Amino acid sequence: MASRHLSRVIAFQTLFEWDFRHLTLEEAEKLVDENLKEFGPDIEDKDYPKNLVKGVILHKKEIDEIIETNTKSFTLSQMSPVDRNILRLGCFELLFEDKNTVPSKVAIDEAIEMAKAFGGDHSQKFINGVLATIYQKFIENKDEGLKNESNNDQENIE
Repeated sequence: MASRHLSRVIAFQTLFEWDFRHLTLEEAEKLVDENLKEFGPDIEDKDYPKNLVKGVILHKKEIDEIIETNTKSFTLSQMSPVDRNILRLGCFELLFEDKNTVPSKVAIDEAIEMAKAFGGDHSQKFINGVLATIYQKFIENKDEGLKNESNNDQENIE
C-alpha cells in the first residue's frame, strides 16, 4: 500500500474513532500517534496523517455544513460513521489542502477507494456523488475562472 494511501487510511481510522467516541483534539492527536505506531511504522512522513486529522477536526463545523448542504436527503447523523468520516476527510483534502500536493482528482479517488474498502454496498457511489458535487460548486468554477483569467492575461500580452 502506498505511503500516502496508508496515511489517509490511518487518518480515517483515527477520525472514525474520534467521532464514535467523541474524543477531543488532544485525544485524537494521541490516537493518531498510536495508529501510526501500530499500522504505519514505516511511513516516512508521519506529519501527513497527523495534519489530516487535525485539519478535519479544526474545520469540522465548516466541513459538516458543506457536506450537509450537498447531500440531498441525508443529514450527517443519518449517515454511517464510515461514510461521514470518509466525506469529512475527502472534503478537507478538496477544500483545504494545497492542490499542488493533493490534486482534486486524487482526493476524490482516494475517498472512493476507502469507501470500497470500509463502507457499505452503496458507499462508493454516495461518496463519489457528494464529493463530485462539492468539487463542482467550490473548485471547478474557481479553476475555470483562473483559466479564463490566464487566457485573458495571455491575450493582453500578445
